[in-house]
Amino acid sequence: MLKKIKENVSKVMIDKEKEIELMIIALLSDGHVLLEDVPGTGKTTMAKCFAKSIDGSFNRLQFTPDTLPSDIVGQEYFDVKTSEFKVRRGPVFNNVLLIDEINRAVPRTQSALLELMEEKSVTLGGVTYHLPKPFIVIATQNPFDSIGTFPLPDAQLDRFLLTIKQGYPSPEKEKIMLKRFRLSNPLESINSIIAIEDILDLKKDVKEVIVSEDIEDYLLDIILETRRHQFVDIGVSPRGSLAYMRAIQSRAYLYGRSFCTPDDVKQLAQPLLAHRISLNVEGEVKTTKENVIQEIHDKTSAPVEAS
Repeated sequence: MLKKIKENVSKVMIDKEKEIELMIIALLSDGHVLLEDVPGTGKTTMAKCFAKSIDGSFNRLQFTPDTLPSDIVGQEYFDVKTSEFKVRRGPVFNNVLLIDEINRAVPRTQSALLELMEEKSVTLGGVTYHLPKPFIVIATQNPFDSIGTFPLPDAQLDRFLLTIKQGYPSPEKEKIMLKRFRLSNPLESINSIIAIEDILDLKKDVKEVIVSEDIEDYLLDIILETRRHQFVDIGVSPRGSLAYMRAIQSRAYLYGRSFCTPDDVKQLAQPLLAHRISLNVEGEVKTTKENVIQEIHDKTSAPVEAS
């Protein structure tokens, strides 16, 4: 089923096997995805392809500076006819929620996502409503220097399991894209291929993937280094540690293994950790978050199999 998802999305997205794998890992890990890149690189198309592959409910929100929290989660209102307070549920009550250009909303609106992303629930009128299972947020954002954008708060960034940067395709792949889209939009031919019940079963299997003590120590060594690096002001949180463990389990499962390896830890370091750290003033001038994570990974010794 996971292979079919890759094949399904690849009908539209060209040369994006790694990015599609990360999307599947997020789904298996019960995590959310942030697609970050310049406009026109296929972020929304990737999200829509992935959402259409799942046989679940789907909704899309276009964030703008005047988007209100009630536009997302819903609101409690007074019904004059019945003289009672009622609740109108917002578009978040779906299995897949696509938030387009998430960083165009003001901080007040962005904060409305904190509860639903972490606890998979929404509180309206003092009553907590649970979201459908599974629930995944796929958000797109443009670079922070784009006009009309607001930086996401650290608390919200920490709730995204992975950040995916697609980048520009090679000239050869872009030529294939032109031919593929010349006569029709292949996105229209994408059908759902995995049921909600199957996803829930797969997520249970993922939790059975073995994470040895050596792998745990290796993972935690990397996490610890993010907290004491000279250019880092705020390192990876305990929430990030838990997310890292679940993600390497999902990757191992995706590759048909019942155990995690150092390569699982290595391959997920950048997309899982870079957005979770904050650089200090010196770090902002001298380096990038991605370079810091790469440096930490390179100097952290990986466990080796005993001979």
